[in-house]
Amino acid sequence: MTLIKSISGIRGTIGGVVGDNLTPLDIVKFVTAYVRFLGESKPEGRLKVVVGRDARLSGEMVENVVVGTLLGCGVDVVSVGLCTTPGTELAVTSRGADGGIILTASHNPKQWNALKLLTSAGEFLSDVEGKKVLAYAEDTSWSYPEVEQIGHIVESCSFDEEHIESVLALADVDVEAIKARKYKVVVDAVNSVGGTVIPALLERLGVEVVRLNCEPTGNFAHNPEPIPENLTEICSVVVREKADLGVVVDPDVDRLALVCENGEMFGEEYTLVACADYILSRRGGGNTVSNLSSSRALRDVTTKYGGSYDASAVGEVNVVAKMREVGAVIGGEGNGGVIFPELHYGRDALVGVALFLSLLAQKGCRVSELKATYPQYHISKNKIQLTPDIDVDRVLSIILNRYADYNVTDIDGVKIDFPTEWVHLRKSNTEPIIRIYSESRDEDSADRLAKGIMREIIEMELWMRLQKLQKL
Repeated sequence: MTLIKSISGIRGTIGGVVGDNLTPLDIVKFVTAYVRFLGESKPEGRLKVVVGRDARLSGEMVENVVVGTLLGCGVDVVSVGLCTTPGTELAVTSRGADGGIILTASHNPKQWNALKLLTSAGEFLSDVEGKKVLAYAEDTSWSYPEVEQIGHIVESCSFDEEHIESVLALADVDVEAIKARKYKVVVDAVNSVGGTVIPALLERLGVEVVRLNCEPTGNFAHNPEPIPENLTEICSVVVREKADLGVVVDPDVDRLALVCENGEMFGEEYTLVACADYILSRRGGGNTVSNLSSSRALRDVTTKYGGSYDASAVGEVNVVAKMREVGAVIGGEGNGGVIFPELHYGRDALVGVALFLSLLAQKGCRVSELKATYPQYHISKNKIQLTPDIDVDRVLSIILNRYADYNVTDIDGVKIDFPTEWVHLRKSNTEPIIRIYSESRDEDSADRLAKGIMREIIEMELWMRLQKLQKL
């Protein structure tokens, strides 16, 4: 089964059997359920919903089904077409819409797509709200409007320019300082929507752009998750072109990875750290938030400025909730997601690029030199494919009890904080896997920590299989 219903939206592979994959019938069911949810807060009057999508191969088909379903439910539609996730989020508030649907499976391969559902604030649904949508999806008592009440496409436009303008208008984006440096930047947008909007933003900042995989065809040039093993091409191109920086975004442009001028990865964990360093330095301090699977480097930088750092459960909606709770001036996730509330509460690679270049321009140093100024941690990111023999809740409970003498957090899986390192185990919201992230002062130590926990899980799986056999 490759249909995943979670806090991250309705995600699945295209084609196959209804109920097991993201088929047209499944799309209709979940969009209808979403309309019913939105109707709770607006029992009178016509709903308006923004629809945007990334460039993946199934995008046009899914968009047509989604828009047709919304119209059939009596909803007016603002279509922003090929658009980033943060751009679609901003369009919801800009157009005074009641909600929005982003059609993207983010970093998943091309056979995947998803419905990411937004509130009228342009933010992802909470866990409670998401569960209401899922409950409505199982209720077939909905009656569709008659012909006089069907919806209309009230606007069809690109939102890229408005998004760029909103970023450039931020007081913390030092446009003139960036222009004065005359940077040269290589952009890898994995042939999705970032290939249009990221170069356009950079050119407005006076940057010379070298385009790599920037045609929004949906034919991903490499695995679209922006992690080092998938980014060897841009690392070599940055060196060959004598560029100052490499910029990599995922298909929906809410994650940002950076490449140093020497072809080494800046580290996706350090995208947020650098942007936070810049904002905290300008504010004279402040609070920050990231999720449990993010680097301790953000905590270190925050405390350097006298601020307070907090960790949330994984998931943008959880980070945003914690940011609001503690009044964070910046936050995000260690996968390269930067959330800057002065623009909006959503991960936004455009904001990340602009803030990072502002920091770099004001420092007047190379990217590799900037990286060397931050606390050096190494994260090992691993995963174990789920099988029917793995009782995930039982595994996590056993791990929790085994390490009870340490600082253990169980708000999202199990995270064990040791004095100089940590490991976090959780079931993925987006893939049928257990993610195992570990961090230590060097790569070998982080790998050792992760592999030790993975061995324990494999031993538990064998033990659970044996128990099943004994019961037969």
